[in-house]
Amino acid sequence: MKLLVRITTAFCSLFLATASLAQTDEPYIYILGVAQDAGYPQIGCYAEHCLPGWIDPTLRRGAASIAVINPIAGQKFLFEATPNLPAQLYALDLEAPNENFQLAGVFLTHAHIGHYAGLMFFGHEAMSASKQPVYAMPRMFSFLENNGPWSQLVEFENIRLEALREGAAESLADIQVTPFLVPHRDEFSETVGYEIAGPNKKAVFIPDINKWSVWNTDLAALVRSVDYALIDATFYDDGELPGRDMSQVPHPLVTESMDALSELSSNERAKVWFIHFNHTNPLLNAQSAESKFVRSQGYNIATEGVRLPL
Repeated sequence: MKLLVRITTAFCSLFLATASLAQTDEPYIYILGVAQDAGYPQIGCYAEHCLPGWIDPTLRRGAASIAVINPIAGQKFLFEATPNLPAQLYALDLEAPNENFQLAGVFLTHAHIGHYAGLMFFGHEAMSASKQPVYAMPRMFSFLENNGPWSQLVEFENIRLEALREGAAESLADIQVTPFLVPHRDEFSETVGYEIAGPNKKAVFIPDINKWSVWNTDLAALVRSVDYALIDATFYDDGELPGRDMSQVPHPLVTESMDALSELSSNERAKVWFIHFNHTNPLLNAQSAESKFVRSQGYNIATEGVRLPL
């Protein structure tokens, strides 16, 4: 009897979510993952900050990924193919069921494991996808095409690579996706962020970047120019990695980002969504003093399941 109740409850929840979605005409962003490449808790970490995630599965977080869902076109697009792809595709199917929404493309930012390694699940050993469009910049395109095991996905036509160019918009029904280069550790590919423009609102997605000071774009001006800015928040503050020189992992600290945006109005600060948290980042804990402080300053902390209308 209890099992029947659980199944019925789950079915009703899915029906209500689908019914609610069917009444929504505007495209929107749906957040699927918020952690750094290795997720939370991180493999091999049994420290005090990781143990809650091992003990309680509801506290676990997947690597940073978002989807763009377009109800009128019946399409959905994935940004990043993370190692958590199976669970994230399931969450996306609950939000935008495959019967009604085609997975019309996967956009990649760069060749670090948390951002493309999930492509393996499209292979013949797993999902055995057929010509799944995967959008990539020139170096990323070449890396996938010429290096195994990724080249096998191309050879077996599990994926179909689609070429991107910096600054050139991809028109996807009434959504425009434009890649732009950002400085990062580019061992195997370039790194990009994306501008995502819907019929009403515009977002930027920058899950990985080096310090803002080495980029030729002013962060505050960028935030003013969009409606949502989902930006790299790998580390909260200096000293977060005891025994390591954090200058060797030069992500912008959340404290530095807030300093760079301190002159923004409260309305403009509300456009900011911090994302891509390392397992050490206290923003993963909604009750931490740091999380409460960030929210008190008017910024948002990305969580899975958030919807942002476009």
